[in-house]
Amino acid sequence: MIPIAGDQVTNDIAHALRTPTQYAEEIKIKYACALSTLARADETIKVPSAGDREPKELSRQALADVVEPRYDELFTLVQEELRRSGFEELVSAGGIVLTGGTSKIEGAVELAESIFHMPVRLGSPVGIKGMGDIIRNPVYSTAVGLLMYGLQQHKNGLAHTLEPSDGVFDKVKQWFKSNF
Repeated sequence: MIPIAGDQVTNDIAHALRTPTQYAEEIKIKYACALSTLARADETIKVPSAGDREPKELSRQALADVVEPRYDELFTLVQEELRRSGFEELVSAGGIVLTGGTSKIEGAVELAESIFHMPVRLGSPVGIKGMGDIIRNPVYSTAVGLLMYGLQQHKNGLAHTLEPSDGVFDKVKQWFKSNF
């Protein structure tokens, strides 16, 4: 597990641009670029300020200069972990698959390829019926993949049967209530 993800990118944007976190998240989703050479200096964005102050204008390239180092750090940490674990050679055969919301940022694939020196692609759930475009989004690929894996384990008779007394059901139920 690498303890860096989209929240850290959002925090970096909020801190560097001196904007509230809620606006930093919106800016990240709409305008961020993980590779500064892909962002043009003549593209500008409005950055909301805290309080009653007027929004300020910022080049998209300046935003990329804030975002790129965090992505670089994340991919470098993943590469170090792959080397440490001995799986780097196995991964190189198939390449790297990026998942989650942060993977959708423009330039993430290109930056990852330059760091890993192997093919990189976005992972999207496949073979899923229903919910169309929503479920095929890379944001949900990890969760859908884990659910599909669990279903396959269940079909193969390899799944562990949990009893209500295990307390797991209550924890999962509480998690869904608090997050949805």
